[in-house]
Amino acid sequence: MIANAETATIAVTVNGEQRDLPAGLSLSAMLTHLGLDPRKVAVERNLEIAPRSAYGEIEVRDGDRLEIVQFVGGG
Repeated sequence: MIANAETATIAVTVNGEQRDLPAGLSLSAMLTHLGLDPRKVAVERNLEIAPRSAYGEIEVRDGDRLEIVQFVGGG
């Protein structure tokens, strides 16, 4: 049986935790899927910092290792 794009998933590691995500997500769409605001995080993908301006163009792929740092204000 061949899975279609709507049901296909990929396995990635996010901040050291294994996750299954829908296939075909951009970094921006993945962040939104995880409930994060893409404007308020920095993402390292496979040991390289992803430029925020390219979040919508970079596709998350099976086996990617992602580190997400969320900016928090305070005083």
